[in-house]
Amino acid sequence: MFLEHVNLTVAQIDRSIDFYAKLLGLRLRWRGQTSEGKPAAHIGDERCYLALFQGDPSGQAPSMDYDRVGFNHLGFVIEDLAAAKTRLRDLGVTPHFEPEYAPGRRLYFMDPDGYEVELVQYA
Repeated sequence: MFLEHVNLTVAQIDRSIDFYAKLLGLRLRWRGQTSEGKPAAHIGDERCYLALFQGDPSGQAPSMDYDRVGFNHLGFVIEDLAAAKTRLRDLGVTPHFEPEYAPGRRLYFMDPDGYEVELVQYA
């Protein structure tokens, strides 16, 4: 068993596709419409992807309160955290948390829609 995809409703689908492509190298696998006729896209690879659905352009993800029941954050294992941090800076994003982490290094940031994302590089 494996996790195939996560659905994210985003304010600007093209912005989200561009952000995750530049940051993580995710590629567009499919683009079309939801059953309601709204823009949708899958970015990633054949095994795992983000399913992006176009929502309210003025919308923002709900608060990711760790004490509240519900979605908290996305986590990606990457090969080179320093390079990813440079790409984040180039995208105008500053990590808000870079805690000590015994099995490796990690950082957290907010994506353009306000979803919290973790990047981790294991030692």
